Amino acid sequence: MEQKRILVVDDEHDLCDILLFNLLAAGYQAAAAHSAEEALAVVHQGYDLLLLDVMMPGMSGYDLARQLKTDELTQHIPIIFLTAKDTEDDTLLGFSLGADDYVTKPFSVREVMARVKAVLGRGAMPRPPQNADSMKYGGLVVETGSKSVTVEGHPVSLTRTEYDLLSLLLGHRGQVFSRQQLLDSVWPQDVVVTPRTVDVNIARLRKKLGRYSSCLVSRTGFGYCFEEEKNER
Repeated sequence: MEQKRILVVDDEHDLCDILLFNLLAAGYQAAAAHSAEEALAVVHQGYDLLLLDVMMPGMSGYDLARQLKTDELTQHIPIIFLTAKDTEDDTLLGFSLGADDYVTKPFSVREVMARVKAVLGRGAMPRPPQNADSMKYGGLVVETGSKSVTVEGHPVSLTRTEYDLLSLLLGHRGQVFSRQQLLDSVWPQDVVVTPRTVDVNIARLRKKLGRYSSCLVSRTGFGYCFEEEKNER
């Protein structure tokens, strides 16, 4: 498996050294930049995650995040903020800028490593296909551009969560997703939900899909998948 590349951006050299040591020991490729400006010079080299300090001389971590998230080449890179700014407003600002996680200083290295693993795991999750105008199965049509769904030509009103669940399962037909995988792929990362939430939304979705409700199959002990009808195989 290809090693994930992580860039630590912090003006505290000692902290960078500690994080680099632990990231390398965990099997990641890791490098450090000691300012936002230095990070901008190297971030296009193919990093899979940024550990980003907020308060640095010159450009702040928040400003760097804003710039990265408006650049098509870097907007996909997950960001974990590492910062002493620990108010609720600071945290909300971090998430509003597209952060995937927010860890306040002082922190334990074990906590940071756990957050790194979790964020990279989310990044590896499959997403609904984005390159097609629509996905079809029989009379079930999901229009990815207009975010609309029809069953046998009749419009179906879905919540955003229901739409994302259907798109993911239909787009990866036959693949079983665990409840946790569905949570990580569909629900916002700053929303606390339980695996039971998946069951509730699947049940609601089934009620809206008519004859195709039976295609949303539960695999006991594993999760859910979109399975073709037997007479369609």
